[in-house]
This record gives sequence, structure tokens and C-alpha cells, in this order.
Amino acid sequence: MTGARRPRRAWAWVWARLKEHPLARVGPGLITGVADDDPSGILTYSQAGAQFGLNMLWTMPIAFPLMAAIQSLCARIGRVTGRGLAANIKSAFSPGVLRAVVALLLIANTLNIAADVAAMGDVAQLVTGVDRHWMTVAFVIGTVMLQVFVPYHRYVIFLKWLTLSLLAYAAVLFTVRVPWGQVMLRTVRPIFTPDAGAATIIVGIFGTTISPYLFFWQASEEVEDMQRPPASAPLLRDASAAAAELRRIDWDTWSGMFYSNLASYFIILATAVTLHRAGVTDIETAAQAAGALRPLAGSFAFVLFAAGIFGVGLIGVPVLAGSGAYALCETMGWKWGLERSATDARGFYGVIAISVLAALAIQYSPISPMKALVWSAVINGVVAVPLIVVIIRLASKKSVMGPYTPGRVQLALAWATALLMGFAALWMLVPLGLRV
Repeated sequence: MTGARRPRRAWAWVWARLKEHPLARVGPGLITGVADDDPSGILTYSQAGAQFGLNMLWTMPIAFPLMAAIQSLCARIGRVTGRGLAANIKSAFSPGVLRAVVALLLIANTLNIAADVAAMGDVAQLVTGVDRHWMTVAFVIGTVMLQVFVPYHRYVIFLKWLTLSLLAYAAVLFTVRVPWGQVMLRTVRPIFTPDAGAATIIVGIFGTTISPYLFFWQASEEVEDMQRPPASAPLLRDASAAAAELRRIDWDTWSGMFYSNLASYFIILATAVTLHRAGVTDIETAAQAAGALRPLAGSFAFVLFAAGIFGVGLIGVPVLAGSGAYALCETMGWKWGLERSATDARGFYGVIAISVLAALAIQYSPISPMKALVWSAVINGVVAVPLIVVIIRLASKKSVMGPYTPGRVQLALAWATALLMGFAALWMLVPLGLRV
């Protein structure tokens, strides 16, 4: 009996320390930012570094303020209104438009999950030697079980600790020689030919960095956090907390997106000074990028890179599945929330389970996970533009936001994001047309 109690006491002590750590009190911005660097994103950034060396580093300083501005708007909408993004769109715009956007979001998310779990399975096979299909099944089942059976207020703490996995990509740089003078120069003065290959990579970088699923997740996570004890009222009903909450949202979102974009910068840099320098310019999977590092930078760099893929995958897959569930349930008027039990929100957890299991089925179908990733990027690129415009209009409406509409600078950055993503969506059609 005494022996049985000791592990419980040890677990209780560890859990108490985790809850008390400052990282546990960080808001949704950190998780959202790290989820953006999911395994499919790592593949895109790795290909950029391998193919173009240091000449794609410039994309991240540009993407950072644009990404942060739109994510901050989404967080404000959730905290001010007490409703997720889909519920606000439903009340202010045509329901037919919302249903079309959500349907495309679910398809894109499922395809993206398929690419992510395939990458995680490949990496696990590289590290453990266990067949990737079995590892993929284990990841999928584990992800679904955690989301369904572990209360959000506990599950989210583990997600926040997993965000540290992005530090692996900074650590990789300590294992290789980095020409920092050239790095700084090429970040502000890149050299590349603006052909179809460069267009594809640039579109891929901005498309994977500014993705619709992150918009829905950020707004809904603000609502989830409001419902945790002690519960908070929306700012429209409790103005006393407004100043502190809006400051917290700005700090949380901008710091989370900075962390995300800095990690993306390091991934491009790490593959540029290793793979590109060694003449490896074509990367088809994130696992291939990790494996190629071993003979070039050593086993330690390989382990760090692989650990990063695994860690962010454990965050990215739940965020992808959860964002689609939030959007569909708000659209249909179903109960939703990771804090609810499975019996109280069957539709919500059903969407999560179906999305992840459908992604698993793709692994055993003729559909290539890499083709799934391409189509996911295309759908996200098409959906992002009108969705960003809708978010800007929502955030600007006093009927929605009351006195908490954003300032001119933030709106200007958000409009710049819409223009950039619109240009990227059009540019994407050129290489896509060539492939078809």
C-alpha cells in the first residue's frame, strides 16, 4: 500500500510543479504559434533552406508582424465576445458562406493531419526502427484519447511544455558552423531568381505560416480559457478587466508568433548551412531532412531535429483537429469545448476523432501524404483571403466589438496580410497549373 502511494505522491508533486511554473500561465498565443510549425511546416521551411540556402530567410521577418496582427484580431474577437470565430461569422454574415469556408477548412485540416502523422511516423521509424505505420497508429490513437478523456485544463499544460521542443532547432545551430555575417546580409538582401521554383517556395512559406486553422483555434482557445475556474465574463459584459486582458492578448500573441517565426527562421538556417552547403537541395519529407542531417552535422543534430518534429507534431495534430471541430460545432449550433466531457459534446469530439482517423486512413490509401499536403496548402491559400477580410470586418464592427475595435496600425497590418495572401493564392495557381 505504501509503495502504491509513493508513485501517486510523486506524480502529484510533479503535477503541482508543472501547474505553478510560469509557462503554465502563458495564454493561447504560445500554443497557436508552435502549432504553426507542425511537421508539414517543417518540411516547407527545410525545403526552403535546402534549395535556396540563406536566401529565403527574409520571409520570416516579413511574415511575423502580419501573422501576429491577424492572430491578435482573432484572440480579441474571442475574448471580447465570449464566442468563437465561427459563431461570430454566423451572426454577422451569410450562413452559406460560413458553411463553405468550414467545409473547406475540414478538408484542408484532414489532409494536413495526414501529412503530419506520416512525418511523425517516418521520424519515429528512423529513431526507433519500429515500422512507421504502427507508430502512426499509436500517435493517432494517443492524440484522440488525450483530447477526449483528459480535461482541457490539464491537457493544455502538457501542450505548453511541448512548445519547448522548438528550441531543438536553435540547438542544431550549435552543432555546425554558421556564417553569421552572411546570415544577416542575406536576411535583408537575398539573391534568387524569381522563377516558378522560387514562387512555389515563397507561397508555401507564407501559406504554412498564415493558415486558417490557426484563426479558429486562437479565438476558441480564448473562450476555453475564459471558462476555466475562476470563470471570466466576455469583455462586452465586464469592462473592468478590459485593459489588462487586451494587454495580455497583445503580449501573448505577439510573443507566441515571434517564438514561432524565430523557430521557422532557425529551421531554414539549419538546413541552409548543412543540406544546401552539401548539395542536398531536394527534400520530400521532414523525416528525410532529419535523416540527411546525420552524416552532415552528426547524430546529435539528427536527434535534435527529429525530436523537434515529434514534439511539434504532438501539438499540431490536436490543434488542426480541434480547430475544425470548433468551427463546425459553432456553425451547426452543437455543444463544444475541450473542457466538456465526451458525453456532453459528442458532436465536437466526433469531429476530432473522424478528422484524425480519416487522416490515418489516407496512410493506407493510394493518396500520397505529400500530395495531401499540396492540396491542403492550395485549399488554405484559397480560404485564407476571404476569411482574413471577414475577420477584419468583424473586428472593425462596433456592433460586434463594442468599444474594443483595434487600432489603425493593427488593421493596416491585417489588410496587408490579406493582400499578401491574395497575391500568394494567385501565384500558387501557376505552379499548380503546370503540375496538373
